Amino acid sequence: MLKSILPKSVQNVFIETWGIYNFSARFFKEVFKPPYNLNEMIKQFFQIGNKSLGLVGITGFIIGFVLALQAIPTLQPFGATSLIPSMVGLGIILEIGPVITGLICAGKIGSSIGAELGSMKVTEQIDAMEVSASNPFNFLVITRVVATTLMIPLLIIYADVIALLGGFLAMNIVSDVSLGLYFSQVFDALDIGSLIGPVVKTFFFGFTIGIVGCYKGYNADKGTESVGIAANTSVVISSLMVIIWDMIAVQITNIIL
Repeated sequence: MLKSILPKSVQNVFIETWGIYNFSARFFKEVFKPPYNLNEMIKQFFQIGNKSLGLVGITGFIIGFVLALQAIPTLQPFGATSLIPSMVGLGIILEIGPVITGLICAGKIGSSIGAELGSMKVTEQIDAMEVSASNPFNFLVITRVVATTLMIPLLIIYADVIALLGGFLAMNIVSDVSLGLYFSQVFDALDIGSLIGPVVKTFFFGFTIGIVGCYKGYNADKGTESVGIAANTSVVISSLMVIIWDMIAVQITNIIL
């Protein structure tokens, strides 16, 4: 009945949502089952973490530098330039840093995972692993999702630090502020309670990017064009989910605090 009423695009949304839900449920069911592919997991930590440092670092620096640079002419006429470190710190650590870095990771890491597993699916490597009595889900999916869940929060912290340094350099264009005073003002504006939400949501960002990329690649259709489709839809869905998780985290933080 619903199938005949709902437009095809809406049906596809429900199908994708249900598929990702089932895929996530399978992940949680099998994540603690042996064998534990530690070598593959370490390899994925390197692929996801180390190879993303350059892009994440440049992005973080530009975010912090531009944010402070835009705030200077706004606050300077009021003699409030001393508030810039606090504003930059709150803006970057609570919201801008995690979300922008999460979107960058969704583009780089999500598309990479989707394309890699999609090409393995198209060339029947995953089918060959199943025939050989190995567990491709354990080897391919669990290792990558665990790696993204743990590494993307670290990448976000790294981007936040670089962004704060970018803000410090921008401030020194108009005033001579010491690094110690700058970071002292940044951390004076923060408290432990306000950091819980931004830290927790980064793990959801990482899990979502990993699980969506793996789902789209692992379930890619036959044909070479399916690899591109898997990579593209991985980016679109995981980017959207990063924004949704951020919205949920902000609402829960506002209610609790």
